[in-house]
Order: sequence, then C-alpha cells, then structure tokens
Amino acid sequence: MRNLEFKEKMHEYSLWRANLIRSIQMYQQWLGRYGMDTAHSTNTILNILSSLQQDRITLAFVAEFSRGKTELINAMFFAEAGTRLLPSSPGRTTMSPTEIFYDEKGGSYIRLLNIESRLEDISLAELKQIPERWTQLDLDCDSPTQMQGAFKELIATKKVDRDIADKLGLWNETEATAQGVAKPAQVEIPCWRHALISFPHPLLKEGLSIIDTPGLNALGTEPELTLNMLPSAQAIIFILAADTGVTKSDLEIWLTYISRARSGKTQGLAVVMNKIDAMWDDISGGGDYEASIQSQIKASAAILKINENAIFPVSAKQGLLAKVKDDAPLLEKSRLPQLENYLANDILKQKRAIMMATVVRDLGFLVNESFTLTSASLSHSTDQLEEFKKIDFHNQEMTGKLMAETRDKQSLYMANVENFQSSRRVFIVQAKMLIESFSDEKVDAVITLARQDITKSLTTYGMKQNIRKLFDNLRDLLQDSIDITNETRRLVKAIHKKFKDEYGFKEIEPQLFSVKQYQIELEQVFEEGEAFRSSAKVTMTEQHIVIDKLYNTLIAKAKAIIKQAHNDAITWSNGALTPLIQQIKDHKKQIEGRLQMLRKINDSKGTVAENIATIEAELAPLKQQREELIMMIKAMQLENIVQTPAESGLTSEHS
Repeated sequence: MRNLEFKEKMHEYSLWRANLIRSIQMYQQWLGRYGMDTAHSTNTILNILSSLQQDRITLAFVAEFSRGKTELINAMFFAEAGTRLLPSSPGRTTMSPTEIFYDEKGGSYIRLLNIESRLEDISLAELKQIPERWTQLDLDCDSPTQMQGAFKELIATKKVDRDIADKLGLWNETEATAQGVAKPAQVEIPCWRHALISFPHPLLKEGLSIIDTPGLNALGTEPELTLNMLPSAQAIIFILAADTGVTKSDLEIWLTYISRARSGKTQGLAVVMNKIDAMWDDISGGGDYEASIQSQIKASAAILKINENAIFPVSAKQGLLAKVKDDAPLLEKSRLPQLENYLANDILKQKRAIMMATVVRDLGFLVNESFTLTSASLSHSTDQLEEFKKIDFHNQEMTGKLMAETRDKQSLYMANVENFQSSRRVFIVQAKMLIESFSDEKVDAVITLARQDITKSLTTYGMKQNIRKLFDNLRDLLQDSIDITNETRRLVKAIHKKFKDEYGFKEIEPQLFSVKQYQIELEQVFEEGEAFRSSAKVTMTEQHIVIDKLYNTLIAKAKAIIKQAHNDAITWSNGALTPLIQQIKDHKKQIEGRLQMLRKINDSKGTVAENIATIEAELAPLKQQREELIMMIKAMQLENIVQTPAESGLTSEHS
C-alpha cells in the first residue's frame, strides 16, 4: 500500500526550508567577509532565520462533539502506532483544546493546564511560557500503550458545585433552562483547560503542528483560542457527520468561528463529511450510496455557502483500520487519500508561498541593496581602468593634473561628509520622535483608561462603546505618528537625492516607513472582537468571565500591533541611511584608491602595460564578490526581486 503523499510533501517542504536557511546563513557570512554587515542587516537576518527555524505547519481540526474529529487525526497522522493513540471512544472525546507538536528542547510530554486558571487575569500565551504552571506527564515513545494510557487524561472530567461552574463560565442557567435541564447541585466539567502534547513523531519533527478543538463550548468560552490560534493556522479542517449533515450547532461554529477566522475566504479551509461508512449499504448498490453522498455534499455546500469541491467525504474509522491492516482497497473506499492529497498539494504549497513572500519582504531590500552597491563598486573600478588605459602616463604634467583633480574631489568629499553628518543628526532626532510615538507609556495610558471604563460598564452596549473608544484612541495614536512619519520620509529622500545629484551615487530607492498596515490590522482586531462578542453563544453567556477574556485578548492583540509598529520603526530607522553610508564609504575608498594608483603609476619604473595589468588584477576580487552574491541570490530564490542588468547572469522582472 502506498499513500505517503502528505508525508512526502511535508518532508519536501522541510528540506526546502532547511536549504533556504542555509543559503541565508551563507549570505550573512558573505556580508561579513566583505565588510558589508551592519547592525541593521544582522538584526534583519537573525529575525528571518529565527522565523524559519521556528516555523510550523499548523492544522486546526474543529467540530462539534461526536463528529469523529479525533478519530480523523488518528487516521491521518498516527495510524502507524497500530492503535487509537488519541482517545476517541464513543461518548468520550477530548474535553480541552489540545496542541500536538514536537518540542525539541522539552522532549516527550503532555502538559495540562487546570481549568481554574480561567479565573486568572493571565493569557494562555503567557501561561505557555511558565512550565511550572502545568501538570506534566512524561511519555514513553517506545510504548504506544503507555502513550495511549497517558492521553486518556485529555478526557478527564470532575464534578464541582454549580456556582463554581458558573464562575468558570461552564454553566449557563438561561441556556440550560431553555433546554429543559433542571438546576443540578453539581455540574460535570473538564479537569483541564488546555493541553500541550510533544513527542518526536516524524511529521511533528518536520514542523507539523495540530490543534484539536473540542466543540462549540470551548470555542465560545476561550476567545484567545478563537481569535488567535484559529486564524494563525495554515488550514482549518471542519468536520461534519455524513448522517446528520449541517446541524444548528455546526452552522453556529461555522459562521461565528471558522468563516470569520478566514475572513470569509475558503483558502486554507476544508470541510470533511465524516462517517460515510454509516451510509454504506451493500444491498441497495453503489449507485444509490454515491447519490446519497453527493446529495449530502450539495445540501451542505448550499448551507455553508462554499464550493462543493471543498467538501471531502471520508470515513476516518475505516481509514484508520485500513492503515493499521495495510488494506489498500479499504483505504481507497474510506476516501481518506483525497483529503490528504488536498493538504499535501494545496496547503503546503500555500504555506511555502507565504513563507517565501515573508523572506522577499524582509530580505529583498537588503539583497537588492547588496547587489546594487557591489555592482556599482565593480562598475566604478572598471570605468577607472578604461580611463587609465586612454591616458598617456609618460606625460608628467597630465599625471600631476589628474592627481590635483582627485585631491580636490577628496577635499570636496570631506566637506560634504560633514553636511551628511548634520543631516544624519537631524534624521536621528526625527526617527526618535517616530519611535517614541509608539512607546509603551503612551499605549499603556490609553489601555489603562479603557480598562477602567470597561470595568464600570454594566451593559453589553456600554462595553461595546468603551471597547470602540479604546480602538478609536489607539487609531488616533497611530494617526499622530503619520505627520512624523511623513516628515521623516521627506528627510530620507532629500538626503539620498543630495548625494545622487552631487556625486552621481547609484540611486537606491530608500525603504520608507508606513503606519497604514498597523491601522488596517487594528481595525480587523476590533471587527473580530465585535463578531465574537455579538455571537449567540457569548450573548447568552451571563458570566462576565468570557467578556473579560475577550477584552483581555483584544487588548493583547492591539498592544502587539502597536509593539510591532514600535519595533519596525526602530528597525527601519537603523537601516534607512545604510545604503547611503555604504556608498559614501565606497566613494571615499575609490578616491583614495585612485590617488594611490596615480602615485604608483607616476613613481613606477615599469611599463604602462604592467601598471594596467596591476589594476586589472585588483578587479578580480570585486568580480568574485559579485559572482558569489549572484550564486547566493539564486540559492535564496530571490532572482526576480533583484534589480539588475541582463549581463549579470540573473533574470529579473525589473530588468
């Protein structure tokens, strides 16, 4: 039996990422070897490398209870264990959101966060950084039976007094009354709020990460899960049951949490119609069975408003059995391979494109700058050589005249460097104002005031108004920085233009800072929060715990956006003048080199041909420098973003 496409594609992606990391490291070494590395370039490259090294392909599985979600995860990724690794027995499903990955430093474990942590004013993201807050169970990866036993803790529950469940947001009297449930003295709740599982499965080691979310209740009461974790996943796999189709709670999950997490787009989204084996009926024949499946797909696609091609009918149960028994016909009948092929060919391809776009965005300008400066240096030296070939160096008067002209250029250069330093000082002051406009102090002042107002709000409408006021104030904060940004941009452009006009420097369009993307992101966070807050589940939840968690999540996201603006402003200001500084250094080097060459030729006893040969020999290192860079640009797959003439050996859409 051969159904390794997802595993093969995952391995292929992992190799591609490793090669990309190596080529970027080679570029970093190249910068150092030729004295072109700066604090800005080093910081940029280290950030990119860190992002690539920590990269994970995250697949989020979302479904209401009893849809076979955990069984599907077992069938797709852990069948080689020969057993149901994750607990998926009927009626006993995973109770807490679970993340499955490989932690190279931490080893093999399950970490469980107690449900009572929901009462604390601390985010899940922060709690993940405090291992001692979690109950840890070590895993024996050589014993699937031991692992299976340890995983049973994921379905653990306990009974608590109703008022405790109420405080935790796990009991809703209004909802219970509507469903005809009497007021019990005690309520059964999950023992654990969140689970982290790490073990060295081959796919997990190569960067696969799985999020298993347990039903509508968890999605409706953990805003951080809904607003942070789901949107960040490369793919969301939403599971329905073939025998029921789209139920009311399925539709609520879809509309409130999934469709919104994807901003209404179907990219990176798959709907799995599980349990098609319940429709297998050998008596009525295959034609009726196929018609039943297609009818259910058509109806579900109409309700969810998606293309029928995005719905995958499968039998996770039979797929798992087929893999365990190595039964190819049964595996084909389970239709699991079609879903795995979609993940392999579409999701991994999308992830690769996204990762490459990030590298182009963050590294492209730096590489372009390196190529432009290296090419300019080689071009200047080549032009100088051609000029020297035409000069009669036996004419002492001409040589003296050339030396005098070069010394004048040197004096003019030194005077203008002073002007540049003055401009640079003005830029530093301007950049500092820009950076300070995003300072923690300013953001915290806005947020502290908003928290006080939100705490005083007694109505949902009042809370909504105060959260809108918070985001309006944050937008105003960004707006205040626009004038500073525009002034800083004008200054950078003016400095670049001055040196281009006066020295004929190669024009490098300066990277310009913009706050627009942060404004857009803030607006998206506000809209996500409003959508969550107004969802039926949250509106019906009387406890303020969910509302508090929601606003804490929104505030954390907003702070993260402003913090990113602050960090990006620092990075930009550190590198804005770097290309110009590098060209100024090169210009100084050229003038000094020209003077040295003229002296050498003037004092030399050798022939003109010998002196020219000496100059030509000094061009070799510059040619090698550029050839090495071209090789690395190709290795980093950045040929199409480098602005370069055709003779360089690169192809470019800008050429």
